[in-house]
Amino acid sequence: MTRGAAVVTGGAGGIGRAITARLAAEGYAVASWDLSRDAPGAALALAVDVTDAAAVEAAASETESALGPIRALVVNAGVLGPVARVWEVPVEEVRRVLDTNLLSGFLCCRAVVPRMLGNPGPDRGRIVLTGSVVGQEGSALAGPYAASKAGLVALAKVLGRELATEGILVNAIAPTVVRTAMEAGLDEAQRADKLRRIPMGRFAEPEEVAAMVAFLLGPDLTFSTGAVFDLSGGRL
Repeated sequence: MTRGAAVVTGGAGGIGRAITARLAAEGYAVASWDLSRDAPGAALALAVDVTDAAAVEAAASETESALGPIRALVVNAGVLGPVARVWEVPVEEVRRVLDTNLLSGFLCCRAVVPRMLGNPGPDRGRIVLTGSVVGQEGSALAGPYAASKAGLVALAKVLGRELATEGILVNAIAPTVVRTAMEAGLDEAQRADKLRRIPMGRFAEPEEVAAMVAFLLGPDLTFSTGAVFDLSGGRL
């Protein structure tokens, strides 16, 4: 059964690839919006700078033309940024992290929500924003990243309220460290510190994140919006 078009930003990354594969298996025609077109499983892989409003709007139009009405959006593109104290992070790095992680969420929702509102009801679409456990509790040496992810969680809460009667559900997820290339870049001290904080004693797998996203986009979720779903292994 075809469930329509789904957009995954950052679809070429580790988590994005897992989400793309899962949503394709669930019946979505998935469009990956990423700087890289290397997005296995995507029905459409577009090279998109998600920090550029015009590029995002053009990608939304191209996605609709190729795959039909957009029924799902997963805001997943993100970067970690420098490991440093807030006052030591260069201004250009602060901007890069906030633009990639948070501004992209605004731009993608700005492009996609009006299109979803044009879908036939009562279920017009679903949106999932990828926050982080770091954005909920704060972590030393990750100021821009934590602030950007906290902003995405707030954006999900705002949109959840704004769209609550429009047939569009908006929720956020808050993963801990996920086993991807970003995790592989941690040094041993960082890895040990992060593992110590997780009661289950391991990092999340990309497929576990994808499973949560699939649930939030699926038909069994009918009465949750503006919520944050935990993927922290008991950390929160």
